[in-house]
Amino acid sequence: MRGAPDQEWWSAQEIADKALPGVPSTKRRVNAMADREGWQGHPKLARKRRGRGGGWEYHWTLFPVLAQRKLLSEQTVSTDHPEPIERGDAWHAFEGLPARAKKTAETRLDALDKVARFERGGLSRTQAVAEVASLLELGSRSIWNWFEMVEGVAVEDRLAYLAPRHRRGARKTRRAECDAAFWEMLKGDFLRLGGPPFRQCYDNACEIANTKGWANLTYRTALRRMESDVPSVVRVFKREGEAGLQKAFPPMIRDRSGMVAMEGVNADCHKIDVFVEWPDGTINRPQIIAFQDLYSGKILSWRVDHDPNKVAVMSAFGEMVETYGIPRHCTFDNGREFANKWLTGGAPTRFRFKIRDDDPLGVLPMLGIELHWARPGHGQAKPIERAFRELATRVAQDPRFDGAYVGNRPDAKPENYGSRAIPADKFLEVLDQGIVAHNAREGRLSDTAKGRSFDETFAESFQAAPIRQATSEQRRLWLMAQEVRKLHARHGAVKLFDNGYYSDWMGEHAGRKVVLRFDPEHLHEGLHVYDLDGAYLGFAACREKVGFYDVASAREAAKLDRQRRKLVRQLAETEVSIKPDQVAAHLDEIRALRDEAPEPLVAKVVQPEFGARPRQPLVKRPVYSPPIDAAEDAARDAFIAEFTPKAQPLADTDVERFKRALEIEARSEAGKRVGEAEAEWLRGYQTTSEYRSRKALWEQFGDEAIG
Repeated sequence: MRGAPDQEWWSAQEIADKALPGVPSTKRRVNAMADREGWQGHPKLARKRRGRGGGWEYHWTLFPVLAQRKLLSEQTVSTDHPEPIERGDAWHAFEGLPARAKKTAETRLDALDKVARFERGGLSRTQAVAEVASLLELGSRSIWNWFEMVEGVAVEDRLAYLAPRHRRGARKTRRAECDAAFWEMLKGDFLRLGGPPFRQCYDNACEIANTKGWANLTYRTALRRMESDVPSVVRVFKREGEAGLQKAFPPMIRDRSGMVAMEGVNADCHKIDVFVEWPDGTINRPQIIAFQDLYSGKILSWRVDHDPNKVAVMSAFGEMVETYGIPRHCTFDNGREFANKWLTGGAPTRFRFKIRDDDPLGVLPMLGIELHWARPGHGQAKPIERAFRELATRVAQDPRFDGAYVGNRPDAKPENYGSRAIPADKFLEVLDQGIVAHNAREGRLSDTAKGRSFDETFAESFQAAPIRQATSEQRRLWLMAQEVRKLHARHGAVKLFDNGYYSDWMGEHAGRKVVLRFDPEHLHEGLHVYDLDGAYLGFAACREKVGFYDVASAREAAKLDRQRRKLVRQLAETEVSIKPDQVAAHLDEIRALRDEAPEPLVAKVVQPEFGARPRQPLVKRPVYSPPIDAAEDAARDAFIAEFTPKAQPLADTDVERFKRALEIEARSEAGKRVGEAEAEWLRGYQTTSEYRSRKALWEQFGDEAIG
């Protein structure tokens, strides 16, 4: 409130005696003026006088403006009135009010504005208040109360101060009390995983409280207190875990407008809700694996198979790179089909499988593509999920699939469920048409499409974007699967899926662990061999088995063998420049230059003889031998053999087995007879790892390696 004069309340006689401008100078006329302007109608600016004589007293703010100025100019101003609440606090409280309370404040402000307009027209405030009260059918006291609420407040801030005061003040409510043990028991039961209903938890807590003598709350009071005292996110986390907490916050809004075509792609798999019959007679719901451009939303490539697998992923990836180029970023799901070693081997951020030192580098790390793994169960990170939802509607419910559609939920099966299965070739034809229509459909409302189709959006950016094209060497990477194998220790050949592969250069890398890259669908076309660090070693052709009496194949093999031998002889001739006879000549020349043979060595110390008698040679005395009776001797030998226990065979250790194998092999190479059982045992033993490992050590270090 503004400052006020020392005397705030005046009687009619005091007003007349003061002779203020605009005010009558007699008591009778002052009372007439008060009646005319309704001073006594204001509850807080007019009061009955105490003491002798009675009558009324009026506050100085009811006087005309000129009279108020006169009083303020002549007397000192008192500032004992409390200051209104701060402007910022008032507006903060006003923002928290409901719409009904804000409407009340607007009505009051409108009344004060009308009073101000009447005052500008020449009426006094008392007259203006009376006119507005009559116009709006309000009480004059209410308008005067509203003026008091905005006393000293700027006109632009009046709305905040005119709100109902009980709304701006803190509501004081009586809080029901209960034992802390009851409340903690209720929270402990309700705030747990599994999300039990509140009624059940409340009944349990009340049952315990009644037994223990604890004071409890009513059901609705306890429910309101649980909702007000325990934050919502805490309730969600305790009852639903991390998955529920993730849903309690809005997903991140990803802006793709700053990207270009083929800057990033994402891939995922989706099971189509259609029964398909495959050429082998299998009927199931096929899986589609697709790659999508992140900038435009266009589906770039796709493959279909019984189940998601790494072969289909590699094939779809290869088609994308072959057609459009190499992306800079790839976002994959955490499925095993994407986190396979063929594609992502060696990437430190793979979710699945262990990272081993001898793991081959996958195609993506070798092409310099940065990998990103979507959080499991977090579909917002893969925009292709939205494309799959559209395809599930437009493709799966295509009229050509009538009877084969299975529904998108177990409880949404159509009545003709399972009545038909679409042939695989027909399904692929319709799916291809659906994906083409999906990319070409106009009116896309994404930030990058802006009403265009995915095809148009991609084409515009693709023409101006710096696209990395693959070389012929890089094409060998994504068009093939990979496996780690060890080349044969002697000749370097390798076996994969019951097929043998060999080329002449492989002998130089015998016994080496390598990476085999191959086309899973064309194993007989050979394979490419890489070092573990990704260096290309060469091509290995597939060696096919031939019939035992196939003369043409035998001749071809003999011809190839002669060519190999010839090449080896030529290579040997170039490697050796000095022949053995030349080496012998050099040795003879060196020996001829040597001096004569040295004198024989003579012992410097001789053992003396001290006259001992020479020892006489021992002579065996003849032993008596009775005459031999052949029949008796045979009977004795049989008797001894019958009661003599048979000798137990020696322990069959790994060393003895290997020695036995060497002995049989030596007899076989020498042309001596080998028993049928021995030959059968040797063939089986030669297939064991024990034989191969000991054979390799024996060939390198000799008999010392046997032990």
